[in-house]
Amino acid sequence: MQRDEPNSRVVALAGGVGGAKLAHGIALARSGEHLSVVVNTADDFTLFGLHISPDLDTVMYTLAGLANPETGWGIAGDSFVTLDMIKGYDRDTWFWLGDKDFATHILRTERLRSGATLTDVTVELAEALGITAQLLPMCDEPVATLVETPDGLLEFQDYFVRRQHADDVLGVQFEGIGATTIPERVSDAVDDANIMVLCPSNPIVSTGPILAIPGLRDRLRQLTMPIVAVSPIIGGQALKGPADQMLATLGHEVSAAGVAELYKDFLTGMVIDSQDAHLAERITDLGIAVHVADTIMRTDDDRRVLAEETLIFAESLIVKPELA
Repeated sequence: MQRDEPNSRVVALAGGVGGAKLAHGIALARSGEHLSVVVNTADDFTLFGLHISPDLDTVMYTLAGLANPETGWGIAGDSFVTLDMIKGYDRDTWFWLGDKDFATHILRTERLRSGATLTDVTVELAEALGITAQLLPMCDEPVATLVETPDGLLEFQDYFVRRQHADDVLGVQFEGIGATTIPERVSDAVDDANIMVLCPSNPIVSTGPILAIPGLRDRLRQLTMPIVAVSPIIGGQALKGPADQMLATLGHEVSAAGVAELYKDFLTGMVIDSQDAHLAERITDLGIAVHVADTIMRTDDDRRVLAEETLIFAESLIVKPELA
């Protein structure tokens, strides 16, 4: 599907590799100047004295064309001399950081310590990499995802990386979320947009923290523009990460319909994979319009095509002023 004069102004909520891929697809399908991406920061943490923002960096590197195509995170062709030297000092190197990646964290930490906000730093880094889309953290205040497991409460990166998300998730806490506020740039991006897209990110720990910012979910319920989600669950499974396992152990249905239930209070439409076409009626019964597509993004062209289909679907749900 193509448009001769795309003019949609899109704000996307994203986190993780799936979210980064669709955000990149939107930037490919439409001019980056018409896109703002609000990214989860509840998995940020400090390592070796540096402020690490895994989801922000995954989205940033992907939009800049720098992401490692094999992993979806990190920088393509990066070296690991610094990490090897740290290991030589008998330090645990459980979290994999490349030398170029270290540069991002060093500069971010330097700017934060000088008094800049995370929003300021993120905008500066993205612009320096030539990204035309507006890349924004979900908030400037610190938030930490804590995962409740049979072995106790774990910090998110301990659960996700060190323990390879093998633990059953019994609950999730967003420490500090009550003290957060919607950043001005995020508020402005929402005001300026005429379409919102929830990228195919983990609904519990990627989009979940964004939606937990005080006042944001209430604001989404009041928006008149279409809000469309792309399901991160295909055929009862997550393509990457623990979203399917989390949904199951937290008592949610592991399906596109289960994800729709989590968003039904504000969602206008949902894009589901062709494997899940049989779920369309159940989702429409929730008052959510459905579009069926091939949602697996193996190549850049797959990303662009899915993004274009998603945006055209969303545009079809825009209520014309004369019909409002």
